[in-house]
Amino acid sequence: MARKSASVRREEIVLAALEQVRARGIAGVRAADVAKALDVSTALIFYHFGTLETLIIEAFRQAAETNLAVLRGELDRGGPAGERLRAVLALYGPTEPAHGWKLWIEAGAAAMRDTQLRAVLQRLDLRWRDAVVALIAEGVGAGEFRCPDPHGAAWRLTALLDGLAMQVVAREGTVTADDCARWIEQAMTLELGRN
Repeated sequence: MARKSASVRREEIVLAALEQVRARGIAGVRAADVAKALDVSTALIFYHFGTLETLIIEAFRQAAETNLAVLRGELDRGGPAGERLRAVLALYGPTEPAHGWKLWIEAGAAAMRDTQLRAVLQRLDLRWRDAVVALIAEGVGAGEFRCPDPHGAAWRLTALLDGLAMQVVAREGTVTADDCARWIEQAMTLELGRN
């Protein structure tokens, strides 16, 4: 039987760790559970990542980078800024299945105690918010929006979605995806004074 390359093995470990995070939460993940899911030794997990914390950070980073690749595709597709902004906010918002948001919420909670995870989380989160700022500024420049503070508007819109995501994910049944779409549309109208 051929041995797997280090990059293939690392990717398998990261994916298994993500499944464990989704099933148990970050605090409940053990290296032994990741190893068992792959039918490998716990020593192999530590060989590739050194610590469980490093593995969790890498798993979150890779999951977030996958989401950010979708964001980049949306930003690059062209067309009116308003259409792309709606699409980006829909991607950012809590949709079903909410696996991405469950992971972000888990990471946010763990980041309060882990400075390395906090730094990764903040860096990745800022990329989303910066994209929203850029789209609003583009829309203002094109005359699609009337907004004196694109930065503040972007942060208020994404903060609204952050809060709605918490309701959708952690308090299942209190807020629907339709509620989120309607409320974000209302907030966009207030924030952007569309022409």
